[in-house]
Parts: sequence; C-alpha cells; structure tokens
Amino acid sequence: MSLLELSEIDAYYGESHILRNLSMNVEEGEICALLGRNGAGKTTTLRSIAGATPPDVRDGVVRFKGDDITGRTAEDVSMQGISLVPEERRIFPNLTVAENLHLAEVARNTSNTWRRSVAVEREGLTTDEVYAQFPRLDERRTQRAGTLSGGEQQMLAIARALKQNTDLLLLDEPYEGLAPKIIEDVEEAVRRISDAGTTILLVEQNAAAAIQLADRAYIIDQGGIVFDGSSEELRADEETRERYLGV
Repeated sequence: MSLLELSEIDAYYGESHILRNLSMNVEEGEICALLGRNGAGKTTTLRSIAGATPPDVRDGVVRFKGDDITGRTAEDVSMQGISLVPEERRIFPNLTVAENLHLAEVARNTSNTWRRSVAVEREGLTTDEVYAQFPRLDERRTQRAGTLSGGEQQMLAIARALKQNTDLLLLDEPYEGLAPKIIEDVEEAVRRISDAGTTILLVEQNAAAAIQLADRAYIIDQGGIVFDGSSEELRADEETRERYLGV
C-alpha cells in the first residue's frame, strides 16, 4: 500500500477549476518530485494534501496510510504526520534559530494537549536530533533567523516541520531564490532526512535539480498528471521534458 494516495482529485479556488481528476501515489521512503510549469497546479496539490484552504477539494479522495483524510483541517492532517513547508518558509526572522525550534516544539505540545483523541501523539525530533540532521543550524543556533542565508532559512523551515514528527514532508519550491552552491547544501540536507526515514514529496520549478534528487517524478499540466515514472526515465525522455518543463 502506498503511504499517500490521491484518487481523482478535483480542487477549486473559488470557481476556478485547478486540479482535474488528478491521481498519484507516493511510496513510503521515497523522494518523489511533482514538476510542471507555473500555474500547472503543483502548489494546489500540496495544499490539497495538507488540508490547507484554499483550495476547495470537491471530488476525489486523499488517503494517508490507508485512512481517508479528504477535507480534514490542516491541524488534523498535521497530527497524522504530514508537514507542509510552504514556499514562503514562515520562520520568525527576529528570533534566533534555537528560539524558532523551541516555538515549533511548544506548538506541537499545545496541539497534543488539545488532540487527545489521536491514538499516538506526535513526538517529533528532539533539538539535538535536529541539529544532527542540520549541522549548519547547530553552528547558527544563537543567530537571528532573519540574518541567515536563504539556504539556511530553508533548512530552518524544514527543521521546524520535523519537530512535528513528520512521516511525510511536503516541500514547496525549496530551491526558490537560492544560488547553485546553496542548492547543493539544501539537497544534502534533504537526502539526510530521507535516509533517516522520512518520505518526501517535493514541488520544484528547478526541474533539473529536482530530478537529480528524486527517486521518482510526476509531471502535472493543466491540473492533471501527464507523466509518471522514475527519474532515470524522465532524464531519458527529452521530448517530455521539453514539452512540459522546457528543459
């Protein structure tokens, strides 16, 4: 059974029909990339999984670990073990790295207090475990987040998500605005997270970098999936890359 299954999803922003009969799976332990041009529906797909509103999912089913999570709130979805790191990162720039991580832990504990109906509370990584995954953050723990480099801010955003004990990490444009060398640093961090057992669904405009990182890839176009295959297959399919990704 797949860790995540989307079956015939139709999602809307108001009356704008964005996702059209979209179906895709993410297998446990893999890094899966969702690629496509701007406006194709990539971010809408992540938000539909995470329970964010908008969009409005009107048809289809989202299953996580076999359970139907369609239409659940973002808090409920997070409690199941899914964390979304949005493109804008949402760190607290005036707080230090350590304070940002502490607030993530406080938020998790507060949520657990109010969500006793969940069979297993989400413990999340300890601070020491986070620093082990992100040595750069360990070096910067007393530095204000707003003064970090773009790549370090991205690592901090991902680290905050992992404090929630994430089984599935949704990354929206993690390479946005980063220099090539910094992209390599973020890529290395994502690989460490994957090697430690977290499944990752990655949305990225930098298709070449995403294909290099991912085990498998989907391409979305006009709200529907037009390619599903391994990264090796996509690298070998020049016609598909040029037609839908422009690379």
